Amino acid sequence: MTPPDSQLPLGRRGLLAALGAAGLSASARPAPAAQRRLPLTAQTTEGPYYLDLALDRRDITEGLEGVPLDVRFTVCDTAGRPLPKLRVDLWHCDMQGRYSGFGEQGDDRAQSFEGKTFLRGSQRTDRAGIVSFGTVYPGWYAGRTTHIHFKVINGARAVLTSQFFLPDALSEFLYTQMPLYQRARMRDTLNSVDGIALKAGGTVLGAVREERQRYVATLALVVDPAAVPVIDRPPRPGGLPPGGPFPGSTPLSGARPPRPRALEGSARIRAMVPPRAEG
Repeated sequence: MTPPDSQLPLGRRGLLAALGAAGLSASARPAPAAQRRLPLTAQTTEGPYYLDLALDRRDITEGLEGVPLDVRFTVCDTAGRPLPKLRVDLWHCDMQGRYSGFGEQGDDRAQSFEGKTFLRGSQRTDRAGIVSFGTVYPGWYAGRTTHIHFKVINGARAVLTSQFFLPDALSEFLYTQMPLYQRARMRDTLNSVDGIALKAGGTVLGAVREERQRYVATLALVVDPAAVPVIDRPPRPGGLPPGGPFPGSTPLSGARPPRPRALEGSARIRAMVPPRAEG
């Protein structure tokens, strides 16, 4: 449900500018094919919360409240040619870090959303390779930065399984200022320390802009339509924190990895500001 104007965030432009959010966005427009071949979008772990439901729909909110977000992908090959008629799946957590379709959700792991399908959907790319989803800005859960999962499927093959990451400065503002997103504790993991985001690199940093009563996140997905990648598919939830093992950790048998410690004060601000380019 779209909140009225009075509930939309105020003062965010100043925050984004102060934290250098412009530098956190990656270009969503492929380079001309004549210039160079484009790097493939990085594969990442599928995570334990994927469901192959093939829910053909653009609006995946199912009436769920939250800050409106449109997600728009342009899918092309390494020469920049658009790839039409490919299926794109999208899924992510709600404003409090909970996934539909699974139990053991929430900070206390006591909530169940089994049988629910919110914030999941599939669309086919059009002739220009474009696909879009209407959703809400995702929340966070322990050990992971803000992210959205997606797959690109050609026929019966997933040619790309990955996640994309949203600007820390914008996430910080929404999580601290919007009641639906506020939590009893501070978000513990930022883009700059999330192991999955660091390994994936710049090809999965989404560019975000403001439109009337919503944000729009865009990202170019560069895929090999003939690829047969190995999919990293962690076990389904049970005995591990939401999202599986924390990035870079190796859980002991029967043990749950400790939660990362949230940065505070100036250290937190520095971690959200992208490093300056040398030269």
